Amino acid sequence: MEALRQLLGVDIPVIQAPMAGVQDAELAAAISNAGGLGSLPCAMLDAVALEAELQRLARLTDKPFNVNFFCHEPPAVAARQAGQWLQCLSAYFHELDLEPPGESPVVSRQPFGDESLAVLERFKPAVASFHFGLPRPSHLDRLKSWGTTVLASATTVDEARWLADHGADAVIAQGLEAGGHRGSFLTEDMSTQTGTMALVPRVCAAVSIPVIAAGGIASPAGVAAVLTLGAAGVQIGTAFLLCPEAKTGALHRKALTSESANHTALTNVFTGRPARSIVNRLVRELGPMSSEATAFPSAAGPVALLRAAAEKKGRDDFTPLWSGQNTLGCRELPAAELLGILASQLPSRHAGTPPDQH
Repeated sequence: MEALRQLLGVDIPVIQAPMAGVQDAELAAAISNAGGLGSLPCAMLDAVALEAELQRLARLTDKPFNVNFFCHEPPAVAARQAGQWLQCLSAYFHELDLEPPGESPVVSRQPFGDESLAVLERFKPAVASFHFGLPRPSHLDRLKSWGTTVLASATTVDEARWLADHGADAVIAQGLEAGGHRGSFLTEDMSTQTGTMALVPRVCAAVSIPVIAAGGIASPAGVAAVLTLGAAGVQIGTAFLLCPEAKTGALHRKALTSESANHTALTNVFTGRPARSIVNRLVRELGPMSSEATAFPSAAGPVALLRAAAEKKGRDDFTPLWSGQNTLGCRELPAAELLGILASQLPSRHAGTPPDQH
């Protein structure tokens, strides 16, 4: 644990999970200022928006923070496939009195590349994390040349080994319980995905770099539990969704505090890639996993049009209600206060305890 604190430059080895669409620099800064590692989700930001958010984050905190990007391969979606997905959604467009688009709208989820790297060079963030693998070696080398620590998500032991062998400084072991997109990149077989309590000790045994546990952790006892399994720290997302600093929408907040939150599923109907969401109408009627959904992120374009129209009517039928399986930790508290509660069973770095092996 002490090794991870030193690696990240934080007092509390708790990383706020980057959550695109429901947070911005405000939540990241609140966590960093409180001693944890705040994260800025950057996969949906173009170069101009990325620079603006980084400038804002730098004004809000002088502590280390994490910037998160995706490393997916942009898909080549055939017109026939796109047409089939639009046909699947056509009844919903008519129901909402919307004209179905002639072609699938473009979505703004670009993989990490030259433009993002050029922006980051001006800020030289302390930490960068990646989903769906790692950037190309030349990009990774450039990041590390600034002293940036690199984290990446693994959903299997094989992925953890691959990340350790290809330049990651620490691995985020993402258990099956985690909300949002699975970080898988070596396999599309969801039967390979395991829960956090099973995944963490296996990853710890397989790699020599620090392991950060993620998925289903929502209480001080949960944080302490994964540390006993060998994790050097934790990454927590869902618990922060109700904090005032989060930009979680009203319908999403309502779902998180309702009985609906007891039923989540891995689904590809929102973006084309497996991600854990509270089950709503679109998941029930077309999923959870639809063979018609086009490859990530192209499926998200037409769904976003339906979402916007339905939300105006107060309906969450087409809203991605990202959530982990454990919402018991979701509380309407300032992020710093909630972080303090989650970390309350951790030993202080000044308590004189010997450093662990991770």
